[in-house]
Amino acid sequence: MLSVQLGSALSVPVIDTVGPAGTAWLRLSMGTVVFMALSRPPLRSVRRADLPTLLGLGVTTGLVTIAFLAAIERIPLGTAVAVEFLGPLTVAAVRSHSRRALVWPALALLGVVLLTEPWHGDVNPAGLAFAGVAAVGWATYILLTQRIGDRFSGIGGLSMTVPVAALTAAVVGIPQSTGHLSPSVLAAAAGLAVLLPVLPFALELLALRRLTTSAFGTLMALEPAIGVLLGLLVLNQRPAPLQVGGILLVVLAGAGAQRGGGRRPDAASARVHSEPDLVG
Repeated sequence: MLSVQLGSALSVPVIDTVGPAGTAWLRLSMGTVVFMALSRPPLRSVRRADLPTLLGLGVTTGLVTIAFLAAIERIPLGTAVAVEFLGPLTVAAVRSHSRRALVWPALALLGVVLLTEPWHGDVNPAGLAFAGVAAVGWATYILLTQRIGDRFSGIGGLSMTVPVAALTAAVVGIPQSTGHLSPSVLAAAAGLAVLLPVLPFALELLALRRLTTSAFGTLMALEPAIGVLLGLLVLNQRPAPLQVGGILLVVLAGAGAQRGGGRRPDAASARVHSEPDLVG
């Protein structure tokens, strides 16, 4: 989460130069190069039934990246993250197997409301709409990433889905960035690619092998707090006192969600350990 939000905050100057879609395309393309260097795509182990999930995760990743960058171009980073968090929050609520577990998403939702302060009139509808699209995409991303993590060992699945994400972003990103590329922009995009997508995508995949989607989604309640903090430190976006209260609520919800969030060994996770490791 720290890597994602730091990468988002540092992306703002690049967004000003090549646009949100251009920034998404450059970051994902650079990330593709890194993943391909770290891991051979396990194409031989791909089954026909895997294709919808692989393509779906790739396209979703590309669209979420564009939508979120378009959101932080228009609204504060902490607000965008808070709205985007409603996606995993919904996953946590829907996939919960205990009524008591719903207390944590409910508490986190209250924190999100305090963070976004919807009663203020100076709201950017386009920014909130892009963040809402990112929320839907993030919920989808969590579910598909867990399937890919169960199906392929190491980070082999990412070496197949991130290139699809880069191609998805290229549809809008290449036209948007044409005429604005320079060596400094490319160097910045390469550095940002390490912060996002390389490091967080790999860590999220490993986390989702060990956590239920409900626990993972609610733990992500910490991300709005991190977004607000880095928005303050990097972008000088100061939260109001009421937003600080919202941060405390989502942190409390995230801590509560850690209880009982481990996944039981099942056939899906067992397949990962029984298949030959094709990472290398």
